[in-house]
Amino acid sequence: MKILKIRKLICASLSLMMAASFFGCGSKSKGSADAVKNVTFPLKKQATLKMLTSAPSISTQKPNERLIFQRLEKATNVHIDWTCYTDDQYGDKKNLVLSKKESLPDVVFNAGMGNYDLLRYAKQKVIVPVDDMVKNYMPNYSKILKENPHYKKMITAPDGHMYSFAWIEELGSGKEAIQAVGNIPWINKKWIDELGLKMPETTDDLVNVLKAFKEKQPGGKKDIIPMSFISNNGDQDPGSLLGAFGLGDNADHYVVTNDKKVKYTTTQDGYKEGIKWLHSIQQQGLIDKEAFTQKWDTYVSKGKNDRYGLFFTWDKANVAGNPDDYVALPALKGPDGNKNVTRSNGYGLDVGRCVVTSANKNLELTAKWIDKLYEPLQSVQDNWGTYDDKNHQNIFELTKDNTLKHLPLDKTSPWEARANQCVNGPLAVLNSYYGKYTTCPDDAKERLDILHKTYVKDMKAEYNYPIILMSSEDIQSFNQYETAVKSFTERKKSEWILNGGIDKEWDAYLKQMNGFGLDKILKIKQKYLDSYFAK
Repeated sequence: MKILKIRKLICASLSLMMAASFFGCGSKSKGSADAVKNVTFPLKKQATLKMLTSAPSISTQKPNERLIFQRLEKATNVHIDWTCYTDDQYGDKKNLVLSKKESLPDVVFNAGMGNYDLLRYAKQKVIVPVDDMVKNYMPNYSKILKENPHYKKMITAPDGHMYSFAWIEELGSGKEAIQAVGNIPWINKKWIDELGLKMPETTDDLVNVLKAFKEKQPGGKKDIIPMSFISNNGDQDPGSLLGAFGLGDNADHYVVTNDKKVKYTTTQDGYKEGIKWLHSIQQQGLIDKEAFTQKWDTYVSKGKNDRYGLFFTWDKANVAGNPDDYVALPALKGPDGNKNVTRSNGYGLDVGRCVVTSANKNLELTAKWIDKLYEPLQSVQDNWGTYDDKNHQNIFELTKDNTLKHLPLDKTSPWEARANQCVNGPLAVLNSYYGKYTTCPDDAKERLDILHKTYVKDMKAEYNYPIILMSSEDIQSFNQYETAVKSFTERKKSEWILNGGIDKEWDAYLKQMNGFGLDKILKIKQKYLDSYFAK
């Protein structure tokens, strides 16, 4: 049965209703109408749910044009009334929608909510706990959480409730998870071979290779940039090199020692020595002059013109004009023989991917529809794309044994190909699915092979910091302190690499870091890490 749109035209309240409306001209959204009970798919009579989502700007902004959603509607007889915004506009638009309780959708499909947002909106009764929905109506999701209790720990708030449905993508695990190292250093092997050099094994070796790139101009190129990066830009930052000096560094600067203690990387003595070493490279003119100011487009433009001897990023194909010229630089030995690959704190987990609002009067229907997204074959398609799409490049071939086989992407970038078909949202792709329900994507397999062969053996840390939901009070304090601490430490890093002076300023810097609240941050982080391991 189609959704009923009821208009109550009462003159005294007309202006108020118009001001409050968002989904539809002058109509007051009441979420889903006519609650459906004892749901079995496909429904005998069509029902409608209202959902808010986002999509890449290069793809359709009409979700029901996507083949995946068309198949879902046919299988369930549930029509989704979408409101969709492009990714670049979505944050502001979503906040506006959620600020108006009288016109909420039933579901925020790509919610993108972190710890603070989940607890804030729950306290405001904008979103609802989903524990009962999971328990009573979601066998697929319940099974995943039961068999993977570490995920349930990560998505459960301190008050014992779950407030969202997660996105899970496993590609490897532990030290061999695809997220274990983000900012891989890619070195120009073609130039190394042309100049008759050896692959660097120490920090001194690397400096000598970079100097050779600059002075001998391999390939006859006169505009060579021996080393480039984007300072403090996640996967484009050179922090992965600092493992030669101790604990190293990563994007959020937290590491967990093997005795389960939280450390902040940028206050360690080894970090100081590593920054001094990077400054010495800067003094020799071996670092891109724009490394501290450039944006992504500029970084890529120079890379596509094959100017880099060494650069940092997740996937070399995103930057290099000739990716085959580059290989992953192995971990280097530092002056004292130290060799370490710092693990990132990245997980294939987005806790707040999908939420249900307080306007939703059709919780059973919603839960069972979302639970279909956790079916293995459905999740694989939601995450990457689908098959037999006559309008877009297909990601998969559906084989005779009902397995989704990844098709070659040829020269299309993985992101561009997948953006036209995938729907994201709540899903789970587990390691156990590969070889059973789907094949591993070629680009992911290549990266996993690099991690396994090049980096895992030099990862000293047995743990990284898990995703943990903090209490409202703790997350507010944490965010307040971390904003000041992270901004200060990253500014000083760039200054020290450029201008030097870290030895002279070190003691005052450490004092200022605690002045901004680093000691309080670490206390909070340690409390939750202890609790995580205790469970």
